[in-house]
Order: sequence, then C-alpha cells, then structure tokens
Amino acid sequence: MGLVSDCRSSSNIGTAVIWVPSNPRGAERLPPRIVAAESDLYLRRLWGNPNEDLTSTPKYLVTFTVGYDQRMNIDACVKKFSENFTILLFHYDGRVAEWDEFEWSKRAIHVSVLKQTKWWYAKRFLHPDIVAPYEYIFIWDEDLGVEHFNAEEYIKLVKKHGLEISQPGLDPNKGLTWQMTKRRDDSEVHKVTDEKPGWCTDPHLPPCAAFVEIMAPVFSRDAWRCVWHMIQNDLVHGWGLDFALRKCIEPAHEKIGVVDSQWIVHGSVPSLGSQGESQNGKAPWQGVCKVFLHYQYSLFYFILFACYHTASLAIIINHPNTQFVASYYAKAQRVLFSPLRHPNLLYKTRANWSVYHICSPFLLVSGEGEVQEGVDDVSDPADQCRKFIF
Repeated sequence: MGLVSDCRSSSNIGTAVIWVPSNPRGAERLPPRIVAAESDLYLRRLWGNPNEDLTSTPKYLVTFTVGYDQRMNIDACVKKFSENFTILLFHYDGRVAEWDEFEWSKRAIHVSVLKQTKWWYAKRFLHPDIVAPYEYIFIWDEDLGVEHFNAEEYIKLVKKHGLEISQPGLDPNKGLTWQMTKRRDDSEVHKVTDEKPGWCTDPHLPPCAAFVEIMAPVFSRDAWRCVWHMIQNDLVHGWGLDFALRKCIEPAHEKIGVVDSQWIVHGSVPSLGSQGESQNGKAPWQGVCKVFLHYQYSLFYFILFACYHTASLAIIINHPNTQFVASYYAKAQRVLFSPLRHPNLLYKTRANWSVYHICSPFLLVSGEGEVQEGVDDVSDPADQCRKFIF
C-alpha cells in the first residue's frame, strides 16, 4: 500500500493515537511512513518534479571555516575534492558574495555568522541527522596546504585501514605539535607513536595512540554522531576534543589514525585573533589568546570528568558555592592539575589549593591562591576561576 493510500486510510483516526512510541521524540503521533527523521545538504530546484532534482548525490562532506583573506588557499583546497564531495563554507567575517569569483562557489553551501569558530558552526549546522547521507565528514581549518593531498585517495586509505576518525599527516617542518600527527615516509597510515618521556602512561592512549588534532579531522558517519554530542555549546574553540575523541570509538587505538601518504602542511594562520574585540586598551587578538583557550581546554576536561563521576558521587549542584565531597576533591585535583595530562596547565599559577567549590556551571574556585606576576587579579568568581585554573 502506498504512502498516499496509507494516509487516506488513517484519516478518521483521532489525533491522540500514539502510532509508534519509538518514533523520534515529538513525532509519536505521526504515522511512521510520514516521518522524515533525517535530512541532507543537497541543493534542490524551486520548480519541476522533486524526484528529478538531484542529478548526483555526493557521498562525502567537507567544511571549511573561512575568512575572505584566505580565499586563494581555500580555492586550492576545494580543487583537491572531487564532485563526490559537498562543499560547505562557514564564513566568520560576513563576506560571502565575493566568493562568487570562484566558479565552484556557486554550487557550494554558504553559512555566514560573524566571529564564530568552526566548532560553533559544527554544533549548530552539522547535526548528525542533517549530515547522515555522508559517509565521511571533513571539518577543516582554512590554513592547510594541500599540494600533496588527494581526497579520493585519502578516502580509499581510510576505508582500507578501518579508520573511523583520522587526519592527514602533517609536514614535520611546519606547524607540528605532536609526534602522533607527524607524517611518516615509510607507511600509508600509522596509529601509534612514541612521545616525550612520561607523556604516555598507556601506549594505547593519547597522545601516543587514539589521537588526532582538531585542525583537519575526518569523521565517519557513525563517529561523528557520537562526537557531535560531546561538543559543548559554549566551549567553541574545541580545545580538549582531541584527547577525548577516543571515547566515541572502540577500540580507539585501532580505529583512530593518521594517513601518511596523503599529507598536508599546517600554516598556523592566527585568523581568529583578528576576530576579537579591543577592550581596556588591549589589542583584539588578546581576547582570543592562549590563556582563554587553555581555560576552555581545562573546563572541557573538568566537565567530561564530572559527567563520568557525578552519578556515583551524587553531587547536587544548586548553588554557586556547593562544596565538593572529599573523594571528588581528590579526583578533581589529580585530573585537573596533573602536569602529565595538562602540561601547560600550571604555567601561570602557583596556589595552595585548600578548599574547592563549584561555580555554576562547573567552574573551579579556590579558597586560597596566589597568582604569579603577569596575571591580573580579578574579583568576579568566574574570572577568578580562569586565572587560578591557569
């Protein structure tokens, strides 16, 4: 029986009927065959037969968060992706029409919101039910050199080696932070590495395995469905995601890796710095600086840790000064202030941490603490958190 006849035959049934409790939330009263739980980013005509709209359906999605000043580099990047890819540009500078100087821009999708990061866009415009048609989702920065990269070949290698989360290897001579993401000359793909002594307590854990960075990640459809839910709405820089991605894959050390034979160069263009605002005589870039980024990094890990332990610890948060239970104090101290897991965490603060409290939502404040020279004293509790954490 077709959809139309199904709908007609049910026309006399009251609207209070629950058709399928397992329908998506809010759609329980709809007959199952009318429910369109997923969508796509395929462009459609405003006329004609809808069944004839799509002459092709790209299998993959690539997104770039861009400013117009980086247009030539983005043009070079886009040309590395075949017609099997939907191109989606997130514009943080509001300049959209100018991109039509490139022919490919006219068939790309453009989303423009001023002064936002790629993880802000990803959380709001790349819901798993929207990008469900795509086998792989590339969420890339705008400052990547792609002379030695071919997207189709990259996909072949990802499938061959069973990678659910991956990134291209990085040129070891520029923009390199971690050994794991350094390109190797003797392999197609690598999944483990050796780091500095003491950095890896477990060879199967980041940063020695189960790890990629956030400038050029590639997610399978299933992996992205998990990662999207882990991205916090307010922690828009995405710092900390790289170490937490493994939570979405099992076994992570086998399904997260770096593709060496298709590699890129990380240009490390500080484009976000120009998007800050001048306040109190400080330059705009100082509003988007490493202190704030490290703050978001630590806050993300604190939230992640708290979410894994709040059930068993039965912490009730209903007041900015709710005190940690003793066991939580010890665990939070180990996680948040371990130089091993957070090597840059303590570089601006020395403190006598005697009493911990929770500042809503999940901000740390100390009962005592001395801030080193160079860190301004502040009175606001939230700002106090930022200063003391770093």
